[in-house]
Amino acid sequence: MEYRAFSITSPKNKLISIDIIPGHFTTSTSHLTHYLDTSRLKYDALIARDVAREMAVPYLSGSMIDTIVCMEETEVIGAFLAEELLENGGTLVNSDREIRVITPKSNMQGQLIFPRSTERWVYNKHVVLLTAVVASGKSLMQALECLSYYNGLLVGISTIFQAEKVHDISVNSIFTSESIPGYQVYKPDACALCRDGNRLDAVVNHTGYFQL
Repeated sequence: MEYRAFSITSPKNKLISIDIIPGHFTTSTSHLTHYLDTSRLKYDALIARDVAREMAVPYLSGSMIDTIVCMEETEVIGAFLAEELLENGGTLVNSDREIRVITPKSNMQGQLIFPRSTERWVYNKHVVLLTAVVASGKSLMQALECLSYYNGLLVGISTIFQAEKVHDISVNSIFTSESIPGYQVYKPDACALCRDGNRLDAVVNHTGYFQL
């Protein structure tokens, strides 16, 4: 599949690009026309730092941020985002001048939870939710339900890529589906690619893809 790959560059920062493979992909909830490889942006320190600098911009006007909750292995970006906010005065209103970077866990029922050691950094705290991709929105809604359960005060949502708006929730994204001609997200029982007889190429999740 890799021979079909191409890259797009962020209009906000020419140093940030993302690799894309067109095809027919499935997640646990959706079928997709493109696979987005966010691995370099999440794991390469220099690129993750550039991503964090762009993500910090909406919060530099004095937003109070106590905690960054990282989803989909975005912890490296989250650490740089915290550093960027602290260095550029975005958290001067914070009482303790600290930003915690944490990740929820999944329990046996698949629900997101925070261990007792970290839940105090969510309860009544100002939180930025950081994720890699917002496609169907199911993972995003699950994360928001988790924050609500722990009484987290949502300041904003930041992501590398946003496919579509979910329940009119505002998301700060570096890339959107408008950057990818033909990008579509389908429910499995209403997939145009399946209807046209196109076989699935791979199963995808936030860790990568598994070719079929």
